[in-house]
Amino acid sequence: MKDLFDIVIIAIGLSFDTFAVSISTGLAISTIQFKQGVRIALVLAIFQGIMPLLGWLGGKQIANYIADYDHWLAFVLLGALGIKMIVDAFSPEEEKSFNPLITKVLIGIAIATSIDALVVGVTLAFIEVNILLAIGVIGFVTFLAAMIGMLLGKKVQNHFGKKIEIMGGLILFGIGLKILISHLS
Repeated sequence: MKDLFDIVIIAIGLSFDTFAVSISTGLAISTIQFKQGVRIALVLAIFQGIMPLLGWLGGKQIANYIADYDHWLAFVLLGALGIKMIVDAFSPEEEKSFNPLITKVLIGIAIATSIDALVVGVTLAFIEVNILLAIGVIGFVTFLAAMIGMLLGKKVQNHFGKKIEIMGGLILFGIGLKILISHLS
């Protein structure tokens, strides 16, 4: 897991929720200005970067106790998270009117879209990874995904949401599978 490529792939997988929410934001607030978009993207990126750090710190506390089967745990956590994202994609969506320009709504969205990053952070504690590089890449990719999502939301109708969530789930499951296979071979 020393590879920057792997970190980028994980970051992309984690950013799909943010991307989907950002598309919705662009659809809901078609008059959103660049400065407002940057504020939203920064908050989402900060939370998405902090959560893996928190998970990593917690995971480091137990890593020595489970070193013999940490790859199985990483596979189960990432695999379950990926499957959950895929299942959620087929769940009926609640039609909510939300305004992410309101700080408490934005914080709620940031927490909701970054819970999976907390779990990923726990798995990062079991493998060799530069956590500062990982959280920087995850935050940066999230920021880009949010900005692009809001722009796309302003431009297109929302018919990509389920496909985006499914792709994110498949990526996370795939990373978990890769970790498992690399430790078993």
